[in-house]
Amino acid sequence: MTASDSRDGAAARPAPAEPPPDLSADRPADLRTDLPAELRTGIPGDLRPGMPDSLPADLPGAVAEAAAEGVLGRTYRALSIGIVSVVFLIAFEATAVGTAMPVAARELNGIPLYAFAFSAYFTTSLFAMVLSGQWADRRGPLQPLATGITAFGAGLLLSGAASGMWVFIAGRAVQGLGGGLVIVALYVVIGRAYPERIRPAILAAFAASWVIPSVVGPLASGTVTEHLGWRWVFVGIPVLVVIPLALALPAIRRMASGPADPAAAAQPYDRRRIRLALGISAGAGLLQYAGQELNWLALLPAAVGVALLAPAVRGLLPPGTVTAARGLPAVVLLRGVAAGSFIAAESFVPLMLVTQRGLSPTMAGLSLAVGGATWALGSFVQSRPRLEAYRERLMVSGMVLVAAAIATAPTVLIEAVPVWTVAVAWGFGCFGMGMVIASTSVLLLKLSAPQDAGSNSAALQISDGLSNVLLLAGGGAAFAALGGGAVGAAHGAVADGAGGAHPVAFAAVFLPMAGVALVGAWVAARVRA
Repeated sequence: MTASDSRDGAAARPAPAEPPPDLSADRPADLRTDLPAELRTGIPGDLRPGMPDSLPADLPGAVAEAAAEGVLGRTYRALSIGIVSVVFLIAFEATAVGTAMPVAARELNGIPLYAFAFSAYFTTSLFAMVLSGQWADRRGPLQPLATGITAFGAGLLLSGAASGMWVFIAGRAVQGLGGGLVIVALYVVIGRAYPERIRPAILAAFAASWVIPSVVGPLASGTVTEHLGWRWVFVGIPVLVVIPLALALPAIRRMASGPADPAAAAQPYDRRRIRLALGISAGAGLLQYAGQELNWLALLPAAVGVALLAPAVRGLLPPGTVTAARGLPAVVLLRGVAAGSFIAAESFVPLMLVTQRGLSPTMAGLSLAVGGATWALGSFVQSRPRLEAYRERLMVSGMVLVAAAIATAPTVLIEAVPVWTVAVAWGFGCFGMGMVIASTSVLLLKLSAPQDAGSNSAALQISDGLSNVLLLAGGGAAFAALGGGAVGAAHGAVADGAGGAHPVAFAAVFLPMAGVALVGAWVAARVRA
């Protein structure tokens, strides 16, 4: 708990000599003008309606104490440690499994199917995000979260025990279902369990939980793969999930379970949205396949993918998202613009450093390592309460930093420019991303009604993931057209230290992505409703 939190709590605590405020009046507590502002906005679980008419006499003091707490205060400690640990393990899995995957594909004689191990995870996670949003809005986040973690672990075990590449890919698909369920359910947990005042802090903790895995994960995975075998990387992670689950699930059951409005009649699942989710998953998978092939025959699956995606995007994202309408639509669009432009550019940085400047694959990867720390720092900065009034400016500044970093990267194609320029630029870009990504999550929960938090969180994640597919496919096509070769083959050259890609091909990726990021700065100016 920070000093400012303590001061806020002290100011909010009623004087002992005064009678407690009448909480049994007809108006909801969050609309009462006779309560201190901190109490009107800081009641734990204040997003959950249905407060009983008869309340304990000591509730005002207890509420004031809880309102002054931070994410590690007594009320939130178990929940915070539990869900951040879950994110930490997901981050470790993402970095560790990526290192072990090439070895697994080679031993399973599945190199030609290697790309499908990634696309299987992504396409099933898109569908699961929509399902999780529907599920959490109607039943609460506990069931989709528990189911998602179970599926995530089962997928890891299935892949780890696979005797062939198709079984391995099936395990990745199951893992994607679990990952999609978990990420949306976690957002709903934050919206239900944490008051608005401390949501930026828990989201900053989510970002910080990626720092250590991004540095240690590949090294640990490589060591385990070399000495024990790649299967242990997959089967070892599910065991570690037990402890955070034991911490988080009881707290979620107590603070965030059940529907948003227990008194309201249960709403049926929106079958149209489920069908659209299937369409967006299939369309994204076809686009990924077409982007990997990059030949004339790939135009057919690409066209079918676009035909499936167009109606799905209109139906699953908030109205006005494509045109950057003010408020929630702009927030959802900004998430996609920021994530897509940055990830599409970042995927070509190691390739450029290896093929154009002669760095080893290890050194090329380490050039981006500082970004994990600065990303967490940016997320921490946006969580400061004194900066809440300037959140929109922080987001605009963050997107300008992202655009500048992406535009600076191709300058190392000039021999006179030091290679470390990329590392410095990417550190600033990641700082901007930390401010922007965490802020979009904060604003989404702030602008969402409790009963819509799940669906809107799913829309945010869909915008994030889908933009990655579209901009990576576009960047890959430009790269191939201007002499870079097929993206898959070019990335294969990284392992061999091979060259041959034309410098102009890299510029054709980075400069348009910098332009997309600048558009994101304009979108960021429209996030306030």
